Amino acid sequence: MAKINEETKDIIDEIVAKLNMISQDMGTPRNIREMAQDSIKTIQAADDKGGENSPAVCASSCISQLEDITQDLNCPLHTRTAIYQILSLLEQIRD
Repeated sequence: MAKINEETKDIIDEIVAKLNMISQDMGTPRNIREMAQDSIKTIQAADDKGGENSPAVCASSCISQLEDITQDLNCPLHTRTAIYQILSLLEQIRD
């Protein structure tokens, strides 16, 4: 199976950094911060074996989780903007 390439690792690192900023922002509701933490765990579960935890599968799971946040009426505008940026990065991840 193919290993995760450097470009994908860089994208994942950037996603994790942005999600960490959301999860540590006290101006963001707690449920959204918790969902950001869950998304971090999901994207970091990507492994090199290309199986169930392939980068594309993990990215797809993250996209589903984060799209739910964007529908939350309590989501601050700056957080929603950051999530849209993260979604754009997630869509770049391929196997």
